[in-house]
Amino acid sequence: MEPVIRIRGLKYTYDEGSPDEVEALSGVDMDIFPGQFVSVIGRNGSGKSTLAKAMNAIVVPDEGVVIVNGIQTSDEDKLWDIRRVVGMVFQNPDNQLVATTVEEDIAFGPENLGIPSKEIAERVEEALRLTGMEGFKDFPPHMLSGGQKQRVAIAGVIAMRPRCIVLDESTAMLDPLGRKEVLEAAYKLAREEGIAIVLITHFMEEAMLADSVYIMDAGKIVAQGSPSEIFYEVEDLEGLGLDEPQVVELSKMLKLRGFDIAEGVLSSEEMADRLSALIRPGPREGIGGSV
Repeated sequence: MEPVIRIRGLKYTYDEGSPDEVEALSGVDMDIFPGQFVSVIGRNGSGKSTLAKAMNAIVVPDEGVVIVNGIQTSDEDKLWDIRRVVGMVFQNPDNQLVATTVEEDIAFGPENLGIPSKEIAERVEEALRLTGMEGFKDFPPHMLSGGQKQRVAIAGVIAMRPRCIVLDESTAMLDPLGRKEVLEAAYKLAREEGIAIVLITHFMEEAMLADSVYIMDAGKIVAQGSPSEIFYEVEDLEGLGLDEPQVVELSKMLKLRGFDIAEGVLSSEEMADRLSALIRPGPREGIGGSV
C-alpha cells in the first residue's frame, strides 16, 4: 500500500539567515497510510505544528521532500491538488466557519472547487452523517457548542473528499465533552472511511487512541511506536516535556505494589476490567496486595 503522505529528510527553518533564525524541523521522516490514525506529541516548540503545515504545503521544505499522493508539495502549480488530498482543521473552529448555516458552511469548500450543485448536496449530507451533525443542518454555527463547531469544521473538510485530515491541536480549546465528540468523529473516519488521520495534540489520553504515536523534540522525531510502546517503554517522558497518562501511572504504581497488572493498559475501561479480574477470587484467597 502506498502512503498518502511520504516525508523524507524534511528540514524547515523560520527566518533563515536572520538573527531570529529557528530550525523548526530537522531530518524528519514519516509515512502516513490510508485509514491510519497517527498522533504527534511533544512539548511546545518541538515542531509539531510546523510538521502539520508541511503536510498541507502551508510551508514547503528547505531540504528534503514532502510527497502527497505522488505530488511534491514544492510544486506550486499543484497546490490545490495537494490541499484536496490533505485537509487541515485548526485549533479555533470559529476561524474556519464562514457561512450563516451549517449546511452552507460545509458546502463552501466544494463550491470553491467548482463541484456541481447536485454533487455538493450529496457531499454535504455525507459529511453531516459522518460527523453526527445531521440534525444541525439549518443551525447558525454561532449557536453550536465548541465541539459541535469543530465537527462542522471537520465536515467541511470531509466534503472536499480528502484522503487525509490533519487535526492541528483541534481539541485544545474544547471542554472534555467537545474533545470526546471530535475524537469519536476522527476515529470513525479512519476506521469506517479509510481516511488517514494525523492528530497533533498535547493531551496524552488522546494520543493513546492512535495506531501509531510520534514524539517530537527540537524539530526531530525522537521516538515512534504503538501507544503501548511509547507510554510504557520510552524512558523519561517528563524529560521530553510530556506527562505520563494517568492510567499508565496507575498501572505502574499497582505493579510496584504487588498487583498482577500486565503492562499495556491504555484506557480507564481496560484498567477497570483488569482490576475486576483481580478481585474475583473468593474472600479467603485475597488479591496479593493492598492499596
